[in-house]
Amino acid sequence: MIDLQTQLSLIQRGAVEILPEEELLAKLKKGRPLRVKAGFDPTAPDLHLGHTVLIQKMKQFQDLGHEVIFLIGDFTGMIGDPTGKSETRKQLTSEEVTANADTYKAQIFKILDPEKTVVEFNHRWMEKMDAGSMITLAAKYTVARMLERDDFKQRYQTQQSISIHEFLYPLIQGYDSVALRADVELGGTDQRFNLLMGRELQREYGQEPQVVLTMPLLEGYTDGVQKMSKSLGNYIGITEAPEEMFGKIMSISDTLMWRYYELLSDKDLNEIQRLRTQVKEGSLHPMEAKKSLGKEIVGRFHGAAAADMAREYFETRFQKKATPSLIRQHFSAPEPIWICRLVVDLSFAKSTTEARRLISQGAVKVDGKVIKDVNFQFQHPAHNILEVGKNRIAQADKNS
Repeated sequence: MIDLQTQLSLIQRGAVEILPEEELLAKLKKGRPLRVKAGFDPTAPDLHLGHTVLIQKMKQFQDLGHEVIFLIGDFTGMIGDPTGKSETRKQLTSEEVTANADTYKAQIFKILDPEKTVVEFNHRWMEKMDAGSMITLAAKYTVARMLERDDFKQRYQTQQSISIHEFLYPLIQGYDSVALRADVELGGTDQRFNLLMGRELQREYGQEPQVVLTMPLLEGYTDGVQKMSKSLGNYIGITEAPEEMFGKIMSISDTLMWRYYELLSDKDLNEIQRLRTQVKEGSLHPMEAKKSLGKEIVGRFHGAAAADMAREYFETRFQKKATPSLIRQHFSAPEPIWICRLVVDLSFAKSTTEARRLISQGAVKVDGKVIKDVNFQFQHPAHNILEVGKNRIAQADKNS
């Protein structure tokens, strides 16, 4: 195992809280691999960079020789995490949760080592729990303690409904730590209550309580204020086309760039500080530092060659204002044409329904601008270049 101080420095990187840190030190001093758990409810099919803040921290534990457990909350996903919600979430079907979970398994190994990662599903123990066991679990916590949670408290005070099954969510998340005998649980700052629940329940079940490590919520690329979220449209999906991902990273502010570096980059903190000093002193342009970040992150999910192409595309299209070399397809558009029909005609989508979905995901651009209107009409020569995701780029013929 790596020496204690080196481990602690890497574990502390980017963390908001380690509760309690002295217990983490005591666990590390035992010299055995710790069981490190992080849970993800498959409530949507794709992960974004905000999710990968936790996965990066898991990778750091993995690199230190600890056992990492990626827990897919397929059971809790059907309840819906009430954290931060002002109303009851819509419950997902088991089919929706299963389909989303399959995409998670394919995506996490872009970061984690599949040979060293334990993938678990909490239906495995929750579906075996009978009514009596659930009552026993529920008896280990009080309504008064539940109402200490900010979101529950606010909803109670404003007389907004709280369904009984929502109280079960933090209990079940906490019980996951019991079932897995977790030494450490990772989560965002918004999960603090749920994570501490795990400590409480482990004590109740006679286990040594886990240490809780919270990570900050990554701000979205559009405003750098609100947390990255699909519902807010400020996310960078890890399955997005390389050019799209690189372009979004280039649009973050120069200030926010350093937060992305700390939370997402594999670079050593000393190297990041060196880059920061160079930018401050003027020997390195902020855009070049941002390009380096963009290339690293795109390369992680799409490979080095795709990262190089994404950088070339950005520099050609947005800095040189030239036509990207990636354009290999040309088309004729003598009359205005519905954007969804054009996307299908170019074989960039199998149906207009799929084209609509791509537009809703922000994957369709005309002349470098994201198209949000599904009724948009493409009309040459006012419009020239159509882009749809990875390497699907076409240009209207000059003679059309």
